[in-house]
Amino acid sequence: MEMPQSGERIRGPENMRAFQEGFASNSKVPSIRIRRVLVRDRLWVVESVIDYGGGQVLDGVAVLELKDGKVWRDTRYFAEPFEAPEWRSQWVERMET
Repeated sequence: MEMPQSGERIRGPENMRAFQEGFASNSKVPSIRIRRVLVRDRLWVVESVIDYGGGQVLDGVAVLELKDGKVWRDTRYFAEPFEAPEWRSQWVERMET
């Protein structure tokens, strides 16, 4: 799994399993709401909203590349929601969140 914003990479199923176990024991497990999943040949893109509790809510995107029916690369991006600037309101419409 790669997280480009923090410059981190986790290699191998053993390290990923240890990361997941360590995460679960060191913090509150977040709730995740899947917004959309896009599936193409050897590629899944998952859009989600992740709620860590205490007001920390992030939008997330996971890009899963598959090889031989297994996840070969998992790249995740996270962003905090923000208010859109007023200057561009003439060109856009509000989305449901």
